[in-house]
Amino acid sequence: METIEVYGDVYASNCPTRQVLDRIGDKWTALIIGVLEEGPQRFSELRRGIGGISQKMLTQTLRSLERDGLVTRTVYAEVPPRVEYALTPLGKTLCAPLAAIRQWAEANIAEVAAAQAVYDLRD
Repeated sequence: METIEVYGDVYASNCPTRQVLDRIGDKWTALIIGVLEEGPQRFSELRRGIGGISQKMLTQTLRSLERDGLVTRTVYAEVPPRVEYALTPLGKTLCAPLAAIRQWAEANIAEVAAAQAVYDLRD
């Protein structure tokens, strides 16, 4: 496999890093990475662990994460077939940054909600 060297500039309008930024900034990605941080999971386990995600959205997000090299999909030759999803080494590098964002959101939701209420009263 050939290695492609790409240097990114997220502020450049045509830079492919914007696609990566869009992917990792997606709420479903942050939640899937968080669940997979605990170890490999089956599709049904992921769906149970992430309240409100539809089967379609989970499938689409997992495929995108697999395409981006962040998640692996392993099919085991069993009856019935068993499929597990796991973080790749590259995917594991996202655990700490996304955990920090999730923790920030949980710790600051009251202040954000208060700011939203004040803003909404201005209208």
